[in-house]
Amino acid sequence: MGPHPAVAAIRLAVRRVLHDILTDNSTTELPADGPLVLVACSGGADSMALASALAFEAPKLGIRAGAVTVDHGLQPGSDLRAAEVVVRMTALGLSPVESLAVTVGREGGPEAAARDARYAALDEAAQRLGAAAVLLGHTRDDQAETVLLGLARGSGIRSLSGMAETSGVAGRYRRPFLGVDRQTARKACMVQSLPVWDDPHNADPAYTRSRLRHEGLPALEKALGKGVVEALARTAQLSRDDADALDSWAAQAETTVRDDTGLLECAKLFALPPAVRRRILRRAAIDAGAPAGSLFARHIEEIDRLITGWRGQKAINLPGRVVAQRQGGRLVIRQG
Repeated sequence: MGPHPAVAAIRLAVRRVLHDILTDNSTTELPADGPLVLVACSGGADSMALASALAFEAPKLGIRAGAVTVDHGLQPGSDLRAAEVVVRMTALGLSPVESLAVTVGREGGPEAAARDARYAALDEAAQRLGAAAVLLGHTRDDQAETVLLGLARGSGIRSLSGMAETSGVAGRYRRPFLGVDRQTARKACMVQSLPVWDDPHNADPAYTRSRLRHEGLPALEKALGKGVVEALARTAQLSRDDADALDSWAAQAETTVRDDTGLLECAKLFALPPAVRRRILRRAAIDAGAPAGSLFARHIEEIDRLITGWRGQKAINLPGRVVAQRQGGRLVIRQG
């Protein structure tokens, strides 16, 4: 008798990603004892299911499986919970297993600050341990929430594309569960008797994602019927394909709209389709020092008006103390 369908589903998702990791590293000299793949585990149902599947599948492919858990220090006793996760990961046979304590700042709001601190810690651990990849437990439900948040921000098609299956430096981060719903992951934990921790922040209405999860998505399903989550996940993939194509077009076009000194020429920018032009402007602002996470559609629209609606406007102040201004038919974006 085979495993429970929920367990089979999560194992299949992980097996596919592990095969991709081996293929991506086929031309790289790997350690004699096999490449190391880490799972980022909070102790919640999604990441516990992911850890169990990694522990089961990795040895069959000659892959070493380890785990890291991040202690954000935002709740009383968070260090004790992190220590419990380490014990659970070790019991699954994962090695090495580490708890990483971080200090969460305030920039961008609590959710963004915690995310930035978490990824910085994961990047450091992956590099220090020589990990070929880090698996993240984001599910199809998380993807649907991300798409809706992007829609609410009005940030464009890239925001609607949600989370990528592969991201980070050299494809470090992998998300095997983007095609798996949250309930399947929780069921897999239940049938395997895996203890899980439900983060109270996930039910706290003070957090935007929590309100969307417990109020927004249920209201949409009530109004539109079941299948909203699946539809939003499909929207993410279609949007990502379109955004990737436009990004490629913009990268090629950028070389044709700069003068001999490297400045952007307004007339040549004006001739480009808006979607392509705005991608070039966004990239130029980021290259000048504007933080990508703080650069919103309204900022790019203001820069774009220097090209399409020039009326002698003054310089535009952007995040990161970056300034954009038009000078003699050229667009200058630099640190102010």
